[in-house]
Amino acid sequence: MDVAAMRATFAKAAAAGDEAPLWFYAHLFLSHPGTRQMFPVSMAHQRDRLFQALGEVVARVDDLDSLLPVLRELGRDHRKFGTLAAHYPAVGASLLATLQHFDPDWDAARAADWTAAYELVASVMIEAAEEAAEQPPWWDADVVGHERRTHEVAVVWLRPREPFPFRAGQSFSLETDLRPRLWRYYSPANAPRDDGLLELHVQARDGGPVSSALVRQLRVGDVVRLGPPGGRLVLDGDPDRDLLLIGAGTGLAPLKALVDQVAREGPTRRIDLFVGARTEDAHYDRADLQRLEREHPWLSVTLAVSRDELSSLPRGDVADVVLQRGPWRSREVYVAGGPATVEATLARIGPQVPAQRIHTEVFAASRPGPDLDGEVTA
Repeated sequence: MDVAAMRATFAKAAAAGDEAPLWFYAHLFLSHPGTRQMFPVSMAHQRDRLFQALGEVVARVDDLDSLLPVLRELGRDHRKFGTLAAHYPAVGASLLATLQHFDPDWDAARAADWTAAYELVASVMIEAAEEAAEQPPWWDADVVGHERRTHEVAVVWLRPREPFPFRAGQSFSLETDLRPRLWRYYSPANAPRDDGLLELHVQARDGGPVSSALVRQLRVGDVVRLGPPGGRLVLDGDPDRDLLLIGAGTGLAPLKALVDQVAREGPTRRIDLFVGARTEDAHYDRADLQRLEREHPWLSVTLAVSRDELSSLPRGDVADVVLQRGPWRSREVYVAGGPATVEATLARIGPQVPAQRIHTEVFAASRPGPDLDGEVTA
């Protein structure tokens, strides 16, 4: 495959702005009307998410080692939308029709490359979905606790009605009747527990319909739906190696889950947890982090602020504060947060730690799938 040419084709469609996804959806819904029910009633928050993700995923076919696990995860996850094997050719045909429409240099070679790439993506996802046929497409969970920590942040406790298998540090998508068919990704802030309880940290975002509803409208007694867990921010390295955990905002959640796993399962090892926020008041989970630090002598928690002149906490971007407290050459490093936080941290920590010992979770503005996680949680 000429991957460079494929990326150039997609870049031309992306340069058309909203016209390309509008053309894509019009083609899909007109040629296969049955697919419309898989998407939200209002497409205002859908926009270019599926189209953008399709292009990004298919154009990464030259990096199968990293792409295949993601595709398998997506194939399992897409069962929650009612996705069937028969839907994949429909989406692929609309994708290729859209790319052809916006690329004056489209020819038989590009059509063949995009067709082959998409067929590979679809076959992996379909196979993964079939392998997960015995697993529920989603889990119902009762809201058993809801606490507003700040104007924009709430901590929500959920209890799935059936066993919900996940690993500390993973994430899952969530849907509520408050915003039907809009699935957004969140990471539990705890490891698996005997009582099945899940602790979520949710920050309301401007223009984020799901996060705003979860913070401001969700109530105890409501029922939400959980998609299959996924993600690779899990403890798979040397169990004797000490940990460095770095997060910002609600990116704290998966890191707190890793602390909980060590506390529950061991082995005991040194953990340094750094959490960044703009102001001291924005450290919404401070009391519980202090409790964990008191209970576990192997845990050290450092809170940093980047825009609070009156705070006595360490000042600066969390990556800078981490660097000041180093070196960290012997650690296994986990980083979670928005793209800027993760990139800045990697730039500063990367030279000190081998790449294979750095694990990241970027809460970005999009994530592959019909919902594409249009809201960030960190």
